[in-house]
Amino acid sequence: MPTFSANLSMMYQEVDFIDRFGLAAADGFEYVEFLFPYTYPAQLIVDQLTTHGLKLNLFNSPPGDFQAGERGIAILPDRQKEFDDGLALAVEYAQAMDCPQIHFMAGIKPEGVPFDELQDCYKKRLEQAAIACEPYNIDVLIEPINTISMPGYFLNYQHQAINIIQELLLPNLKLMMDFFHAQMMEGNLENLFIQNQAHIGHIQIAGPPHRHEPDHGEVNYQYLLPLIKSLGYQGLIGCEYKPLKGTSEGLKWLNYHR
Repeated sequence: MPTFSANLSMMYQEVDFIDRFGLAAADGFEYVEFLFPYTYPAQLIVDQLTTHGLKLNLFNSPPGDFQAGERGIAILPDRQKEFDDGLALAVEYAQAMDCPQIHFMAGIKPEGVPFDELQDCYKKRLEQAAIACEPYNIDVLIEPINTISMPGYFLNYQHQAINIIQELLLPNLKLMMDFFHAQMMEGNLENLFIQNQAHIGHIQIAGPPHRHEPDHGEVNYQYLLPLIKSLGYQGLIGCEYKPLKGTSEGLKWLNYHR
């Protein structure tokens, strides 16, 4: 059966972030992921991972001003210095925490900037990130995000990400296929997975359309997850959902996959 990773930014919100590691371990998770670690010293997170016998699989690069609504700066031509600094910081954290993957959010499309200019900037930044991460065996991930959860986001469909990956031909640039976002935008998840499997570095799940536990929603994960395993997917499955009630109480869905 698949191996799951608990997303500590979404799950276990009953307690402060730094206390979520222990709860995830107690619930049987061996891997965790999260959005942004930068308000904590890397060593503090390393201590939590070590104490609870966990491995970190994924986090995001600095997204710009998240509180002001920014969702990445990789497409923004006037933010090169900030991107450089954020890339260096993300690599530093990944090295310290022994994390093999960093997700680089594209950003919200600004008004008045031609699409081609944003696309060219995005590809240059991804190439820069992939080259910087390669010596440390770190994969760079890009993720299409649905337009309902994140209006104006630059990357919305799997084929958009795949076109960039195939054009750049960088071995550590990969697709993060989030089945929640893919279902909201495209559906046909089995075929989407099969078409894109060669480029997938990580998968995330939640129950569409409300992003709760995977057994609450319109996707039959009892069918889909064993299928992708049988087709040779060997990566982790990130649990990036908002629990309906208590996180531990909502993990009954996992029993089917153990």
